[in-house]
Amino acid sequence: MFQSSSLTTDQRLSAVDLFEQGIGYTAVSSKLNVSARAVRCLEERFKIWGRAALESKPTKQIHSFEFKLELVRQFLEGEGTAPDLARRHQLSSPSLLRTWANTYRIHGEDGLRPKTKGRPKTVSGAERVEPTELEQLRRENQRLAAENAYLKKVRALRNQPPR
Repeated sequence: MFQSSSLTTDQRLSAVDLFEQGIGYTAVSSKLNVSARAVRCLEERFKIWGRAALESKPTKQIHSFEFKLELVRQFLEGEGTAPDLARRHQLSSPSLLRTWANTYRIHGEDGLRPKTKGRPKTVSGAERVEPTELEQLRRENQRLAAENAYLKKVRALRNQPPR
């Protein structure tokens, strides 16, 4: 099951049973007395995967840049709705396609490209430069000035009469 869902395992099973009977998400949410939004998301995934929507996948799927771009273009050109395209291309959820489309609108094609992970590597030739003595003295002077201002403020607060 999914960690972020507000539905319990029993509620999910009951909801899927009701979906199979042809009941919509609003009726299911009121019958089970749970969030309509959570049930709607489950219903969208159920329409794509059937009962397999109840299973969590062990790993995250990685989609290529070209695949994402093609699907987003189809979605934005109106060749299908998010649930239809997700079902056709077997995405885990229609919200994934909506997220890609939103990223595309904001950042363009570069937003869909894979991001590098981790901290950027430093250039091997760029050694860390030690600060000069003058820079060290300036930093120490700034630190001492800040410490002095702090102590003055504490002293002023202590000398205030109690309320």
